[in-house]
Amino acid sequence: MSNIYESAANTLGIFNSPCLTKVELRVACKGISDRDALSKPDPCVILKMQSHGQWFEVDRTEVIRTCINPVFSKLFTVDFYFEEVQRLRFEVHDISSNHNGLKEADFLGGMECTLGQIVSQRKLSKSLLKHGNTAGKSSITVIAEELSGNDDYVELSFSARKLDDKDFFSKSDPFLEIFRMNDDATQQLVHRTEVVMNNLNPAWKTFKVSVNSLCSGDQDRRLKCIVWDWDSNGKHDFIGEFSSTFKEMRGAMEGRQVQWECINPKYKAKKKSYKNSGIVILNQCKIHKMHSFLDYIMGGCQIQFTVSVLILQLVLKKGNPLRYYSSLSQRKDSYTPFLSKLLMSSKICVIDKMFPAFGFGARIPPEYKVGIQGVVEAYQSCLPKLQLYGPTNIAPIIQKVAKSASEETNTKEASQYFILLILTDGVITDMADTREAIVHASHLPMSVIIVGVGNADFSDMQMLDGDDGILRSPKGEPVLRDIVQFVPFRNFKHASPAALAKSVLAEVPNQVVDYYNGKGIKPKCVSEYESSRTLAP
Repeated sequence: MSNIYESAANTLGIFNSPCLTKVELRVACKGISDRDALSKPDPCVILKMQSHGQWFEVDRTEVIRTCINPVFSKLFTVDFYFEEVQRLRFEVHDISSNHNGLKEADFLGGMECTLGQIVSQRKLSKSLLKHGNTAGKSSITVIAEELSGNDDYVELSFSARKLDDKDFFSKSDPFLEIFRMNDDATQQLVHRTEVVMNNLNPAWKTFKVSVNSLCSGDQDRRLKCIVWDWDSNGKHDFIGEFSSTFKEMRGAMEGRQVQWECINPKYKAKKKSYKNSGIVILNQCKIHKMHSFLDYIMGGCQIQFTVSVLILQLVLKKGNPLRYYSSLSQRKDSYTPFLSKLLMSSKICVIDKMFPAFGFGARIPPEYKVGIQGVVEAYQSCLPKLQLYGPTNIAPIIQKVAKSASEETNTKEASQYFILLILTDGVITDMADTREAIVHASHLPMSVIIVGVGNADFSDMQMLDGDDGILRSPKGEPVLRDIVQFVPFRNFKHASPAALAKSVLAEVPNQVVDYYNGKGIKPKCVSEYESSRTLAP
């Protein structure tokens, strides 16, 4: 195996080891208190993991409106290393119905533990703490389940017709919940659809769920499906239910349909003439093979790495005209160790040790392809030759890399994936264009990593990250997938280069997998590492 794969394995831990296993975490809360006693919260749980003394967001659940006892359908999938102490923090926030961000959200409580504690107990329940004190009688429960080894997922599309009307002045607002029946007679929420307002013949959005989550790999495991009429007060009305199996659902493959009568047991027991409370239809069932990041790399997909360094920062001081100043070049004591640490990040992404390097905030000589050490040398040598130029726009650089990524889509193969690393010490001046460029790039085989140097206000960069809600273009178009990772360098000032590299590249494997799997693009050639697990016909 070449050095790039060995380096990637050591830095990112992408090779499975005997001490590594994947774990799914399910979350539920009880008795969540709200600041306003007259209303119920709209809770969301954020999972954070500690790395080198800093907390980083891993993922977040959906927002459940008007609920004090939420059971979340969104799963957290994490790697469990037996030999490591992996500290986790679960934060519960009340998300405003007007947005999905955290800036104006209310913190309702949190819980810290180790992943080992959850795995060893399989079900961990703790009180939620707020500012060191218990948050009323609220609690959180986390259930751990080891993945069975089947990473495939199934795509399902449900609809219904002639559902019972539960509302007096309008029609029912139905949604569907699917539960997996466990061996211990308990049931586990697998998926909750969106609510279709005022419609007795709803067509719910197509959704995807892992085979492991749906049935633990057992196609004959019973599945319980319940249809509800949503109410704004959180007290949803029961419409009806039915049971099935994944084996039965597979009957909806190849354009066929499967349907069930939606039954209300109380109505059936009381009324002899009762037939059903509607019909639920499975219009589509597709099984998708999940390929791993390593499958694509070993299959011949190359990571094209581009570095863009902020050379000049445009500054506007009150009462003074615009002026330019050399940002990183005036702090030689800071940029040298900074770049040397960042080179550790780029090192594992480069096979031929040559990659494009651009500057923004200045006019630079013709483009060069430079080696890893050449980034620093090129940066130092080009400064005297520069014509100072502003403002600090990064959208053109994103667009340039996106052009190459767009050309790659014509191949319809997993040949090249593009990563743009932007190094900056200040605020960009073309935020609207940058948002537009990122939304466009989210449809391409491309990721953007932004590293902020110094103590500037990087709140705009964190907004681009998308971890504080869904990033949208100025026209309101959302990103297709999260492709931006922002890392403040100050958090790693005293950390090892490997720690910085791991954080900078943490989201890349999943972003590569999400893109190609989402497009239905398989690795170019099957590697020896690719899973041979398939579902029996």
